[in-house]
Amino acid sequence: METIRSFQVNHDILEKGMYLSRIDRNCITYDIRMKKPNEGDYLSTGGMHSIEHLFATYARNSRFSDSVIYVGPMGCRTGFYLIVYDDLSENNVIQLVKESMAFIRDFEGEMPGGKRKECGNYLDHDVSEAKAVAEDMLKVLDNYSEKDLMYREEE
Repeated sequence: METIRSFQVNHDILEKGMYLSRIDRNCITYDIRMKKPNEGDYLSTGGMHSIEHLFATYARNSRFSDSVIYVGPMGCRTGFYLIVYDDLSENNVIQLVKESMAFIRDFEGEMPGGKRKECGNYLDHDVSEAKAVAEDMLKVLDNYSEKDLMYREEE
């Protein structure tokens, strides 16, 4: 079997940020890397779960909602995948992620989809961690542009 694209990225040099991971026909996958891989600092399941609920809720209710296909966590607990249709420009995807992170950072109130009947693990949330990660990502994405979406090559 061929090694899939995401396993071909050198995780030893991968930094926090946002990357264009792959293009499949009219769908584009973005790697929203919130933690530096293999450094021992990972998203907790509760923090990741809260980010998932809030990120997906915001993205699917934003002005870009018709272009959003999927928002979901990486199994390695270092970030999220965002899959969109190719009608959304790279600049608008960056804007969507920034707006989503600001929404998470500023979130107050009842967790969307946070009731037992709405979620399969409704008790496992950590909104404080989600807010801290979102605040950090806003700093990482400050002044981000299309040129920053490319994975760094070997040195």
